[in-house]
Amino acid sequence: MTRTLPTERPADRPFDPPAGLRERGPLSRLDYPDGHTGWLVTGHALVREVLADQRFSARAELRHLPVPGAPGGDQPAPPGMFGSMDAPEHTRYRRLLAGQFTVRRMRQLTERIQVITDEHLTAMAERGSPADLVPALARPLPAQVICEVLGVPYADRDRFHQDALDLFRLDNTPEQAGAAYAALHGFIGELVEAKRKTATDDLLSGLTESDLTDTELVNIGFTLLGAGLDTTTNQLALGVFALLEHPVQLAALRADPGLADRAVEELLRYLSIIPFTVRTALEDVELGGERIAAGDAVTVSVPAANRDPAHFADPDVLDLLRKTSGHVAFGHGIHQCLGQQLARVQLQVALPALLGKFPTLRLAVPAREIAPRSDMLIYGVHELPVAWED
Repeated sequence: MTRTLPTERPADRPFDPPAGLRERGPLSRLDYPDGHTGWLVTGHALVREVLADQRFSARAELRHLPVPGAPGGDQPAPPGMFGSMDAPEHTRYRRLLAGQFTVRRMRQLTERIQVITDEHLTAMAERGSPADLVPALARPLPAQVICEVLGVPYADRDRFHQDALDLFRLDNTPEQAGAAYAALHGFIGELVEAKRKTATDDLLSGLTESDLTDTELVNIGFTLLGAGLDTTTNQLALGVFALLEHPVQLAALRADPGLADRAVEELLRYLSIIPFTVRTALEDVELGGERIAAGDAVTVSVPAANRDPAHFADPDVLDLLRKTSGHVAFGHGIHQCLGQQLARVQLQVALPALLGKFPTLRLAVPAREIAPRSDMLIYGVHELPVAWED
């Protein structure tokens, strides 16, 4: 049995975890592309244990990455890149940002997100059937929302959108990745400078009133902008694909839009578009009956954990009525995704709105012709052709 990380999802089961992943057992040895030998965690309970234990570090300079081409490095995270830091640095940034991403504040955005969604659905209807749902809704909705949250002029979205997406490509050369990084940093630097001069009602403007430096503000904006685009785009597109391939579940949500909250949680669990999270042991740790040595990399598999039969009954079944408490689609512990409520609100609005606007929505091509992405770190589809009766 190979000891490298399985990444290819079965062609005939595009919503399932990569083949061979769960067969590895809840904890097994893993060989990394840089020659390091560490660990792979697939069991739900052990995944949550690792992510909650601060003896496992998120620091960038300690990280070994389990797939070639994944963004990373051996240098400490620059100021403001809080996702790749441990306490107390991570804690400081997290506290400054937490008030911007509360459930209450995100739900206050619901009305605006509904307006944006309706605008895109109206334009999609006017263009007529068939349509590609990715450029029609799944890509522009989160782009416009994150622009408004951060205070980015939406007219400037083309300046950063492709650069942000390029950062997640697995086939980039170092030069291409560096160019995308530099371009995006330059754009956000201009934005921070503008907010310093003239504050508006947005997250970046609010942060200019703190003691954060321009460098920190740029890196925080960089982190939030990148995290808020590709993830929600692919969760929405892949979620619609999954629903269209599960007509009973589709009918249930169409009949009861109030099911949207539960539907979103189940789709987050079922699809698990983030393939892995990596930690490094700061000291010797006992985990699952094994000794994890200080310095060992530990790769946590999100898709495997969210399909663990020890925690979820019939995990390979999409069931919108399921109680999905404990899924790790947004991680767990102190590094749990800061923008998870923003992502949830967009999905909770968009899915029922789409099904309500197009009651006869269906795939425009056979499902086997829809090729999930293999060139990007975040799982999803580049295109989703759909059709409906006018």
